[in-house]
Amino acid sequence: MSSVVHRVPAAASAQALAHFQARLGFETDCADVHYATQHEDKDFVLLDVRTPTMYAAGHVPGALNLPTRTIGEQRLAEFPADTLFVVYCAGPHCNGANKAAVKLAQLGRPVKEMIGGLTGWIDEGFGLERGA
Repeated sequence: MSSVVHRVPAAASAQALAHFQARLGFETDCADVHYATQHEDKDFVLLDVRTPTMYAAGHVPGALNLPTRTIGEQRLAEFPADTLFVVYCAGPHCNGANKAAVKLAQLGRPVKEMIGGLTGWIDEGFGLERGA
């Protein structure tokens, strides 16, 4: 008898490759964001899409606060059209980053979600900035 993991067969390798490659077009992780901000030219804008109060209590260093409800053409006008936005919210229990990504995509902007959000950032052992 096979395990519960093995009872549903794995997808064919070609399907798995397509699936996992596609996911990387939609998301990045905390470690990659941290590495990029510390060791590479930052070629993206990191957006904390939580409320200003939550942002002030602690946020990823270098992140701009742009709550999901405030995302619109006017707020984005200062950024070139090809700017890659990386969005995050509180963590896996929060869908604010997903909602923000939808709004950015609807406005024709490149976007990725930082999976794990602030919880993931802290879990990785990375520090926070405080204040607005």
